[in-house]
Amino acid sequence: MSTDRATTRPAAPAGRPMGRPGGGPLGMGGAPAAKALDFRGSLRRFVVVMRPERTRVVWLTLCGIVSVALTVVGPKILGEATNVIFAGVVGQNLPAGATTDEVVQGLRAAGDTTQADMLASMDGVVPGQGVDFARLGEILGWVLAIYVGAFLFGWLQSRIMTVAVQNTMRRLRDDVEAKLHRIPLSHVDKQARGEILSRVTNDIDNVAQTTTQTLAQLVTSVLTVVGVLAMMFWISWVLALVALVTVPLSVVLTMQIAKRSQPQFVAQWAATGRLNAHVEEMFTGHALVKVYGHQAAAAETFARENDALYDASRRSQFISGTMQPSMGFLANLNYVLVAVIGGLRVASGQLSIGDVQAFIQYSRQFTQPLTQIASMMNLLQSGVASAERVFELLDAPEQEPDPTDPERLGTVQGRVAFEDVSFSYVPDEPLIEHLDLVAEPGRTVAIVGPTGAGKTTLVNLLMRFYEVDGGRITLDGVDTRALTRHDLRSRIGMVLQDTWLFKGTIEENLRYGVRDDADVDADAFLAATRATHVDPFVRTLPDGYDTLLDDEATSLSAGEKQLLTIARAFLADPEILVLDEATSSVDTRTEVLVQQAMNALRVGRTSFVIAHRLSTIRDADLIVVMEHGRIVEQGDHDTLLAAGGAYARLYASQFAAPLTDDVEDGD
Repeated sequence: MSTDRATTRPAAPAGRPMGRPGGGPLGMGGAPAAKALDFRGSLRRFVVVMRPERTRVVWLTLCGIVSVALTVVGPKILGEATNVIFAGVVGQNLPAGATTDEVVQGLRAAGDTTQADMLASMDGVVPGQGVDFARLGEILGWVLAIYVGAFLFGWLQSRIMTVAVQNTMRRLRDDVEAKLHRIPLSHVDKQARGEILSRVTNDIDNVAQTTTQTLAQLVTSVLTVVGVLAMMFWISWVLALVALVTVPLSVVLTMQIAKRSQPQFVAQWAATGRLNAHVEEMFTGHALVKVYGHQAAAAETFARENDALYDASRRSQFISGTMQPSMGFLANLNYVLVAVIGGLRVASGQLSIGDVQAFIQYSRQFTQPLTQIASMMNLLQSGVASAERVFELLDAPEQEPDPTDPERLGTVQGRVAFEDVSFSYVPDEPLIEHLDLVAEPGRTVAIVGPTGAGKTTLVNLLMRFYEVDGGRITLDGVDTRALTRHDLRSRIGMVLQDTWLFKGTIEENLRYGVRDDADVDADAFLAATRATHVDPFVRTLPDGYDTLLDDEATSLSAGEKQLLTIARAFLADPEILVLDEATSSVDTRTEVLVQQAMNALRVGRTSFVIAHRLSTIRDADLIVVMEHGRIVEQGDHDTLLAAGGAYARLYASQFAAPLTDDVEDGD
């Protein structure tokens, strides 16, 4: 099958303007509904999406447990090193030969109770002996080994996490890609392309970035809070309770900030989608924008949407940005309380200085993951907002599924029948009602009529881009709804007024419509390109058929691009042809040559030709004239002209000479 992916725009019902809602060369495109973010629901759904990676999540959690355990043990052991140094400094200043107990008793006798209590609580003090560097080196060696081990397990956790996240994103992109193929054209017509692209690209990338930055960190932070809290209670339950005073304040502060920033992130990504839709439309139609002098209007619209995005982003980032400095303030408050109370307990001999040092480190380690969790709420809200937009796309209504036991087409004769067909784009606004039309095998049916009459709609119904509301369409007597869409569309070659070429060589573009089981050799390929007059202009290009086209094919003229799409239909060798204004971009001389080639191609094939230029369909076997979704006339060219009806009026409007009264005597 040879089809242009960008299908023709459906005809509008009578009295209804054409175009997508909010579309048009300068339209903004539809924005997503501004509703409250279902944070919990979307988060739970994303967890389900990650379920296939649960084994890796378990492993990264185990690595996180080991890494955190080693990290948590480190300060306690490092505190022992501090005790060794402090004991050496104190012992060096005590008289040699005396025992520690004798020194303590002497201090008490002298009335220095505080210093006596502190010395009595210290281990490893030898009067007259300095720092035990052997013991110190052993402790530092263990500390180094512990931190190296924590680093290695943390690195392994990060690597596993990256694989898990990227696998999830790949599946999510696959799901979105598959969904896009199941979305009916009616849904796509209601959306701006830039909005859909924003969900497929920006939002999925944001989900990936958020998950990468938060998944492992969230696991590590939670484990760190638990581990550090256990060590704090082990060292001193009094200081642990002091450190916990700030936790309720942190929770309340986090919830309040998150509650206010959450709607702003929804607005931010909605504004991003609208801005992308506008930029994509302006870039695609930049030539028309300049031709009609709408640069200022386009710039004004861009500025308005850019300002909206700026405002939403500023509010969301400002509100969520207050979280980290607020948590930092609480952390500093916690540090002051621990340092003061810990110093008093060291002075009273209830704690060693190494334990206080370790506890201060633990208090920092305790507040740091809380701060990180609070900061991650910023990213998490943004990521969940994007995830919800992706899920909205995945939840979009789908086209009717193919039958479970479909009919199979063998050799297609090409008889197409519209039997009592009714259809409407908008409920209660019928466009086509009780239409009957038969295209016999090998015959050419031309469909003409004014804009909005429903000509392209018939083709869309035949291709099952839209489903009929009543009646049926048959191919060789088989209801097209009993066939799979792939089987049906593989029998139809389609050339649209709007050309579509992808980034690749000219030959790759031409072979795009060839069936997988078809074998088009070099001779057949060359014959098709010569028949459509593609070969002469391609051979003038430096690289010939290997010439690389960009996605806009800017190196080719509109007529040359149209010829390529016609050649693509030739190579597809379909049983049914659909030509929707296929020669509208071709010059008059080339049009005659292409018409001759199409006449040869149409032999033995059923063809539907939609045309405004009536000169191109004079030789059609059947000409169907449509007005307001109804067939008002049908017959061949001569019969319809003789009838003097709608076709004759259309023909006369195109070929009647213009009347002038400007001729003066002597001119």
